[in-house]
Amino acid sequence: MKLFRLPRLLTLAALLLALASAEAAPKKLLVITQSKGFLHSPVKRPGPDQLCLVEQQMKELGEKSGVFTTDFSQDAIAVLTKENLAKYDALFFYTTGSLLPAGEPREALLDFIKSGKGFIGTHSATDTFKDFKGYTSLINGSFAGHPWGGGGTYTYVNHEPSHPVVAMMGSEFQWKDETYQYNDYDMKAVRVLYSLDMVKSNPKRPYLVPVCWVREYGTGRLFYTNLGHNEATWKDAKFHEHLLAGIKWATKLIDGPATPNPEVQQAEFNRSVVAFAASIAGKEASPYLAKAKSDAAWLANVAAAATTASKAQDAVGGVRDPDPKKTKPEELEAQKAAAKTKRAEMQVKFEDEKKKLIAALDK
Repeated sequence: MKLFRLPRLLTLAALLLALASAEAAPKKLLVITQSKGFLHSPVKRPGPDQLCLVEQQMKELGEKSGVFTTDFSQDAIAVLTKENLAKYDALFFYTTGSLLPAGEPREALLDFIKSGKGFIGTHSATDTFKDFKGYTSLINGSFAGHPWGGGGTYTYVNHEPSHPVVAMMGSEFQWKDETYQYNDYDMKAVRVLYSLDMVKSNPKRPYLVPVCWVREYGTGRLFYTNLGHNEATWKDAKFHEHLLAGIKWATKLIDGPATPNPEVQQAEFNRSVVAFAASIAGKEASPYLAKAKSDAAWLANVAAAATTASKAQDAVGGVRDPDPKKTKPEELEAQKAAAKTKRAEMQVKFEDEKKKLIAALDK
């Protein structure tokens, strides 16, 4: 029988103890709530020595769960350096605008995640660094409006109820919050966990609106949810559960798939196209949803017509009356009349595209 020397056993025990301690130690999060663009109310600090709502909730969530500790900053240039980032396991963003100058500071941010660390983005993290392609590619989206405002309640479809990050949300759920649409979005880059259900939500648009996704980036992980515009979201227990699961996933405390799911996203895109087209035609969507699954050529024609009709519809809404505060009194009525005429022209174009869409739908 082979005997082990006592020093070797002690060394092994010490190593196992060190590994167990490292796993049990809370993760260190650097929470950035800086606004260089629009300032959302959840990240507005009441005073210079007071935390904003997001910071308060993140601090409390970390303390109650024991999963992570938090440091807070609204000065990205001061804290997003290679040296300072080395102290942390993950970054959290509820931010807007361009936070860092071009060059090394921005690259340090990307390198931090690529090296195996975590990134957690909420709401307007996708309205950040629009002038930095590396970041918009990382987070996989750039804010392009929010037709679904914070005053509305919308339905979301959970594509993967078994995933630990969204298991608490159910197969579908409703939430009162603002929802973004995006530029610079790539279906093949991320695994979308839930999307806006266009069939059950209004206004309808003929495209995919992803709301929560995960991805691997280098050896690091990214979790993003668009929820968080409304203060009520940050006080909601289920959102806390969802957010904590996302943080645990991003910091590799739990596992769940991150392989991109473009086929799932395409199916939701198709549902959105049909929902929009049926709504324009004033018809029930269900029969057309069934047809979309079996007739690819028909769906392609409907999608093309729906895209054109949607742009024409937006053009009508894009014609605004002049602002009385910014218009000379003697020019106000003439500009109102011009806007009315322009709007009527756009409405005629929309009605024409609407007819084409209905024809494609019923072909």
